Amino acid sequence: MGRIVTNVVIKNLIDVNYSINCDALIDTGAAHMVLPLAWKERLGSLHKVRDIDCETATQQLIKGEICGPVEIKLEGFDPIYGEVLFLNMEPADGLYEPLIGYIILEQSQAAVDMLGHRLIHVKKVDLK
Repeated sequence: MGRIVTNVVIKNLIDVNYSINCDALIDTGAAHMVLPLAWKERLGSLHKVRDIDCETATQQLIKGEICGPVEIKLEGFDPIYGEVLFLNMEPADGLYEPLIGYIILEQSQAAVDMLGHRLIHVKKVDLK
């Protein structure tokens, strides 16, 4: 199975001088926009909404912090507004790999094209 990576810009809604511009892995098994805890200061002073228990793909249980409000803009899609999840991540080969979860994809009206290994725009919102 291929990997789908896209550019994302995350901005602090209260203080727009703080933002993160990075590439992130599309992970339909993750719920949130997941960022490394080491990057938290790059978004300035965010409101900590709550601590949350998380289970990783390797079934490891770790603690995370939900913080916001932020603007999240996937490349080629309209911005959305919400929260991010900060986790204590280990960099692979010196690089962190942020994750874009299914909540962000649905709010952005983005769907995963498994054949083209890309994101495509969903023209209608499903209210069923």
